[in-house]
Amino acid sequence: MSTVYEAAKARYAAMGIDTEEVMRKLAGKAISMNCWQGDDVVGFDNPDGGAGNGIQTTGNYPGRARSFEELTADFLKAASMIPGKKRINLHACYAIFDEAHPWVDRDQLTYEHFVPWVDFAKKHGLGIDFNPTCFSHSMVVDGLTLSSPDEKVRRFWIDHCIATRRIAERIGQELNDQVLNNVWIPDGYKDIPADRLSPRLRLKAALDEIFAEKCPHVIDSVESKVFAIGVESYTTGSNEFYMGYAATHPGVYNLLDNGHYHPMEFVSDKIPSLLCYFDKVPLHVTRPVRWDSDHVVLFDDELREIMKEIVRNDALDKVLIGLDCFDASINRIAAWVIATRAAEKGLLFAMLQPDQQLKEAQDKGDFTRRLVLMEEAKTLPMGEVWEEYCRRQGVPGDGAWFDLVKEYERDVLLKRV
Repeated sequence: MSTVYEAAKARYAAMGIDTEEVMRKLAGKAISMNCWQGDDVVGFDNPDGGAGNGIQTTGNYPGRARSFEELTADFLKAASMIPGKKRINLHACYAIFDEAHPWVDRDQLTYEHFVPWVDFAKKHGLGIDFNPTCFSHSMVVDGLTLSSPDEKVRRFWIDHCIATRRIAERIGQELNDQVLNNVWIPDGYKDIPADRLSPRLRLKAALDEIFAEKCPHVIDSVESKVFAIGVESYTTGSNEFYMGYAATHPGVYNLLDNGHYHPMEFVSDKIPSLLCYFDKVPLHVTRPVRWDSDHVVLFDDELREIMKEIVRNDALDKVLIGLDCFDASINRIAAWVIATRAAEKGLLFAMLQPDQQLKEAQDKGDFTRRLVLMEEAKTLPMGEVWEEYCRRQGVPGDGAWFDLVKEYERDVLLKRV
């Protein structure tokens, strides 16, 4: 234990904050790392097709993972440089096909296509979260899936989502865990729709069918969005639609993605509102640049505010934190490390706030003291606590991990052709 950390510990103790307890709590909170950062959301069921039909990546940095073996090796390399507990955020398009379990379309997927992922998770002490993949497929017709007026298209995606819930349930059974299964669809219209109601009624009916089967190991969520490229005028799965659905369907939650709202809306403000009504709040952490661009997560203002709302409201066990960012223009291992370490730093920063004093000042109407405490907390020596936390977790501190990434790039990534 360094004398620098001891000095920081004393500074925080003077404000009533126990850094030892903070590090203990931080080590127990899992972050779900999105597997699709490692291969640009390509997956294994159509590797020559790439991302599309509602999702896209930009950039062509060398070394993209092309197989289960490469993707899991890259994941472990990144994880070795990230402190704390980890989960794998997995999409259905990462099914594993072999001679015993040959390729099937997404509506026919079964648990057997994901056994290698479960074995990998068991071996390395990881949890798994799951997602149906309602994009990058020829059955995304006119940009529509679960809200399509074409019954054949709609049936395909309903069956796919039912299959993924069953897979998530079996994963939960095998890992003795709860698995977040999150439904996101790209449905909407580029220009002004003639009918805004019917697509949402079709989506509602589809969701009712998808969620009909009891899956006790599954936490169900639906992911709202304001707009995207190609659906600028109308998004079927809007925040209002999914919030209403979650509020009227016990056991289904509205997942908050902080890239899916108007630039003047903040997920940090939405979290405490949902905590008034829901026992769980699924969360995707990303970094929007003017829109839902899924840039690599940084230790920025909104990230800190999001994490503060989770911590100060004693919601570490209620808010399920996953990452949803991907960048094909930079080293993908580094992107994973930057994003997940930023999320961990955000949680640490939040845990090191004098929350009790801040709440007391607010309740007494002493807004001057509240503002003074907020400002002074910003310059407390969090960096020293972070470095001690990394040391205890057995991962490199800031300034040390990037050389390991470059070494892996030289020895592994640049040899992939």
